[in-house]
Amino acid sequence: MKSVILFCLLAVSFAQQSAEILRDDRVDNGDGSFSYSFSADNGLEMEVAGVPGSEGQSNMRGYYVLPLESGGFARVDFVADEAGFQPQSDLLPTPHPLPEHVHELLRIAERQRAEGITFD
Repeated sequence: MKSVILFCLLAVSFAQQSAEILRDDRVDNGDGSFSYSFSADNGLEMEVAGVPGSEGQSNMRGYYVLPLESGGFARVDFVADEAGFQPQSDLLPTPHPLPEHVHELLRIAERQRAEGITFD
């Protein structure tokens, strides 16, 4: 849902510019599943497919393309389901790798849990 809102805001920001719609396809299967795709000649693009989820939500998978301040465009692929919104893109920040000593501490803690050791 956040991606849809973001895309709509981007579309409004580009509304000042003249853009021709190249594709606007929408399918509602009536059973909770749907798909839509949109593209414009200014580079904006989005495709989403959704199915009913186990908890009453719509599970969606798709992508959107948005403009970068430096020029060009970035693609964001995403899944939105019971686990939440999960974007994937080269433009998203990634955490720094953990130092090796942290990995060793995690292995020790896992071994202790497996042995039944607990700390209060």
